Amino acid sequence: MPINSWDYLLRYCFKTFKSYYNYLNNLTFYYIFSNSLSYVLWGLILGRGRKPKWMIDIAIERMDILFSMARKEFSNNPERSNRYVALARKISKKYNTKIPSKWVRSYCKSCYKFLVPGNNSSIRLVNGEVNIKCHQCDNIMKIPYKKEKKEKRRAKIESYINKKRNNEEISPINDN
Repeated sequence: MPINSWDYLLRYCFKTFKSYYNYLNNLTFYYIFSNSLSYVLWGLILGRGRKPKWMIDIAIERMDILFSMARKEFSNNPERSNRYVALARKISKKYNTKIPSKWVRSYCKSCYKFLVPGNNSSIRLVNGEVNIKCHQCDNIMKIPYKKEKKEKRRAKIESYINKKRNNEEISPINDN
């Protein structure tokens, strides 16, 4: 079927586009042959790069579900939980998103196995960093926690200052 037969329909549907024929170049033609008849199906190409927001939200939700299933399944079938991690990583790569932050430290960055402290991993605090050791590949993931220490110190100092201010303000009122 030639393009001209669809020309009127396309012009009607896509009036708002400034350059109509430039838009036609972005259309793809899919030919489906059945019963010796050729039908032309028109589809729009999604541009390269980021996916729509709703797709990314669904991908994050699926990754969250897979990691929670991996945690539940680990005691009965650790291989299945490792498979769930692999699927979640695959989704993360496909939709170009990060794995949810609460699950980032729950798998080994080297062998991509699901980690459960005490079963197949150990956690140690050494020189201002958290060391998570995978017992399957003997990889050690080192995560610094100096920021957390600084924030804790600041919060402690601020609470001390606030208490001191409150005590100074309250003490004259109590004397009266």
